[in-house]
Amino acid sequence: MQRIAIIDIGSNSARLVISHLYKNGAYNMVYNQKEALRLSQKVNAQNLLTEEAFSSTIETMKSFAYMCKIYQADKTIAVATAAIRNSQNGAELVACVAEETGIQLHIISGNTEAYFSYLGVINTLNVKDGIIFDLGGGSTELILFKDRKILETVSLPIGAVNTTAMFNTRNVMPPNVYSDVSFFIMSRLDQYPWIKQAGLPLIGVGGTARTVAKIIQRSKKYPATKIHNYAYTMQVYRDFFNKLRSTNLEQRKKISGLSSERSDIILAGSSIIRCLLEATGAPKLITSGCGLREGLFYDYYSKSFKVPLIAPDILARSRENMLKLYEKTDSTHARHIAHLALSMFDSWKELHGLRQSYRRLLETAALLHDIGITINFYSHARHSAYMIQNAKLFGLTHKEQLITAAIAGWHNGISKSYFKDRFYKDMLTEENWATINKLALLLALAESLDYTETTQIHIIQPTLNKKSALLKLYAQGVPSIEMHQIKGHLSWFKKAFGVDLTVELATEK
Repeated sequence: MQRIAIIDIGSNSARLVISHLYKNGAYNMVYNQKEALRLSQKVNAQNLLTEEAFSSTIETMKSFAYMCKIYQADKTIAVATAAIRNSQNGAELVACVAEETGIQLHIISGNTEAYFSYLGVINTLNVKDGIIFDLGGGSTELILFKDRKILETVSLPIGAVNTTAMFNTRNVMPPNVYSDVSFFIMSRLDQYPWIKQAGLPLIGVGGTARTVAKIIQRSKKYPATKIHNYAYTMQVYRDFFNKLRSTNLEQRKKISGLSSERSDIILAGSSIIRCLLEATGAPKLITSGCGLREGLFYDYYSKSFKVPLIAPDILARSRENMLKLYEKTDSTHARHIAHLALSMFDSWKELHGLRQSYRRLLETAALLHDIGITINFYSHARHSAYMIQNAKLFGLTHKEQLITAAIAGWHNGISKSYFKDRFYKDMLTEENWATINKLALLLALAESLDYTETTQIHIIQPTLNKKSALLKLYAQGVPSIEMHQIKGHLSWFKKAFGVDLTVELATEK
C-alpha cells in the first residue's frame, strides 16, 4: 500500500489530502485538512508577499508536514498557484518552505493548473461538452472541452480575494460598484471569443462555486448535503445573486451555507460567476467537488497502475474501485449476478417497460449488492444500500445514486420502511419506487440463481409470451438450492409484472 499526500497552496486557502493506494488498484481518501491563508491579501504594493504571508505559509506547511509524517506518506505532491506564482518573491517562499519543512513546492503555471482541474472534473462528472471554471482567490482558469477533450484554456488573474480587494466589496456592493466590477470582468472575458458557447453547461470548481451551491441547496431545502454534480439553472443563479447583492457583511454571516471566513469575498466571487454565465450563454451551472487536487491524484494513479489518464467510463471505474476496496465481497459472484440481472432486463424489456438508462443503475446495484457484508452479514442488503448512497460513485446523478442504493437494499425483499429518511422521501416519487420494485426483483431473481455462489447456473434464457414469462436455466448438475430460492420470488413477480413466471431447468448447453 502507498500513502499519497497532495498539497495545494492556493490564493485563498491551503489544503492537504492524504489517500491510500492499495496494491490491487483501489484507492480512498483518509485525511483532509484545510487552512485559510488569504495570500492574495498579503501582497504589498511592490507585488511582494509580505512577512505575514511567509510566516503563515510556513506554519501551515509545518502542520501539513507533521500530518504527512503521522500518516507515513510515501509520496508528497505539493503545488502552489496564483498568489505565489504571480508574486515577485514566490520562489523565495518556496525555498523557505523546503528548508523549514522538507516539502518541495512546485509553482505551476495557469495553464497547468487548468489542465489538472480539467482532469479532476472529466474523471468525476458525466459531461461530454462544457466549460469549466476554476475560481480561486487570485485567478480563474477557464477550460473549454468537447467530446471530453480540451480545446481551449486560459488563466485570468481574477479571483474572489483580489477582486474583493480591488473594488473594496468586503462589506457591500452598491450598484455603481457592481457596474464597475462587471465591466472589469467582462472586458477581460471578451478577449476570448471561444468562451461564448451557448447551450453548453458551465462547470464550477473551487470554494466559491461550492459555497454558492450550498447556499442554493439550503434555500431550497434540498434533502442532501452532496455538492458534487449538483446542477441548477441560470435563472436560479440570478435569483440567488440578486438577493446576495443587497446584503452587507453582517447579514451574510447569517446566511445558511455561507461560512464566516468566506462571507467577505463571496460578493466578488459570485460576481465573477454571474459574468461567466452571461459571457458563455450557459443554460445551467454544474458544481464539481473535484478539481486540481483530484487531477493531480489521477495523474499519479494512471502512471502508477498504467491505466488511462481519462477514464473511458467514470461509473465503471468508480464501481471497480468500490469492489476492490471491499475485498470481502466475492467479485466473481457479483459479476455473475450482474450478468444474470442484465440478461433478464434485456430480454424482458416489453415486460418491465423501463428506459435503457436504468440498465446501468441495475448493473451498479448488482455489482455492489453485497458490499455491506464487510459491516455485517445480517441485514447486509441495508448496509450495502447505505454504502452505495454515500459512496463516490461518479457518473450518477444524486437521484440515480439513491435509486441504485434502494435497488441493492431490496435484493433480499421489499422493505420500504428502511428508506424513510428525508433524502429518499423528498427525492423519490411513487413512480420511482415502482421502478425500484421492478429492478430489485430482477436483482433478487439473479441472486437466487447463484445463491450458493458457485455459478452452477451459468446461462439463462429469459423469454416472454402473451400469458407468462419463462426463465430457462442451464446448469451443471441439479441446482436444487437455487431452484428452491427462486420459488420464493414467484408471487413478487406476479404482483410486479402481472404475469406468472415459469422456471424451467433445461438440458446442459
